[in-house]
Amino acid sequence: MFEKRRTVAEQAFVNEAVMVARTNEDALESAVREHARLVYRIAYSALRNHHDAEDATQETFVRVLRYKKKLEGVRDPKTWLARIAWRVAVERGRKRPEISMSEAETAKAVVELRSQLASAEESALGKQMAEILASLIAALPEQLRDALRLSTIEELSPSEVAEVLGTSEASVRSRLFRARQILKEKLSALEGSYGIQR
Repeated sequence: MFEKRRTVAEQAFVNEAVMVARTNEDALESAVREHARLVYRIAYSALRNHHDAEDATQETFVRVLRYKKKLEGVRDPKTWLARIAWRVAVERGRKRPEISMSEAETAKAVVELRSQLASAEESALGKQMAEILASLIAALPEQLRDALRLSTIEELSPSEVAEVLGTSEASVRSRLFRARQILKEKLSALEGSYGIQR
């Protein structure tokens, strides 16, 4: 009889253990289904690499599997998983080897990146800005406008501009300074009015 009690007790314990295991698996499976995208986005935001983010996502859920007993007592699984994902991603980021580049390689990479950034949108914005600047230059007083156009567009030196305009070099320098100041003020006013950022 004692053995039957033991067997019944053991069976009840085994049944309870199986039930708890299924509950834990269900909770884990539910967490994976519900929060996999969140975990991936967090990992990607820290690592900025698709493959590393996938690895970090998998590692996050492996850790959750290891500590699945804690998952039951967690009030907000989303936040708990986000914290784990962030820690895993940061640890992975620290483990990545740093790539050292010479100054020439760095300069070459910067030039390549800049050339790739010249998108259609940036070209359109550049054209719009050029049109705005042309209209602002056209609105300048004639003496200032002529000095500025000859100096910047025709790329003449101040002495050459003075010769063309029949004035002194000092006068040309003064006109150029005033024209640039006026343009700077007008551009600043436009930036403030329309939220334009340089």
